[in-house]
Amino acid sequence: MLNVVVLISGGGSNLKALLEAAADPAYPARIVAVGADTDAAGLAHAEAAGVPSFIVRPGDHGSREEWGRAFASAIREHLPRGSENSEGPGDPEGAAGSDEGLVVSAGLMRILPADFVREFSPRLINTHPALLPLYPGAHAVRDALAAGATETGVTVHVIDEGVDTGPVLRQARVEIIPGEPEEELHERIKQLERPLLVQTVRDIALGELSLR
Repeated sequence: MLNVVVLISGGGSNLKALLEAAADPAYPARIVAVGADTDAAGLAHAEAAGVPSFIVRPGDHGSREEWGRAFASAIREHLPRGSENSEGPGDPEGAAGSDEGLVVSAGLMRILPADFVREFSPRLINTHPALLPLYPGAHAVRDALAAGATETGVTVHVIDEGVDTGPVLRQARVEIIPGEPEEELHERIKQLERPLLVQTVRDIALGELSLR
């Protein structure tokens, strides 16, 4: 069983999808905690599911790096090194047996400090509303429309020290409808994003997808 900590900043629709999947005993991962950088509305999903949560606010720390260290420490309270994560021994290729668990950035709207990334990566993944390496950054949907693209999509990728530059794990494509507003396109992307993330976490837990 793969232990997962989910990080959010907003409504937590991806978190909700993961919690619903993990409620099935056949799903090979469990959400052990939810972390946020603010009073995110999505924390209500964790509370409803009986999953512990924590908030580490950047404003309570003297620097981005200090915040990152505090955030990492809070995660390690729920995902300690050497904790039992599955029936098997640790797997250096990133399968379910690894004793490092998995950290999922599911709508955390903040660039993580390099020290934080180095501590958890490659067992640190993110979703992005574009077909990376196209349209990285905070305005991916808007950028795809501005470029006149005919399709875009969603990517689940490993977080590295760059901005949306880590190895791609899974992608799903979305056709862009001419004249479609940004908000409607983003919502259609989200409809694919949730099941893609659930499937990706499952594949990691079962050792069917390597993180290295």
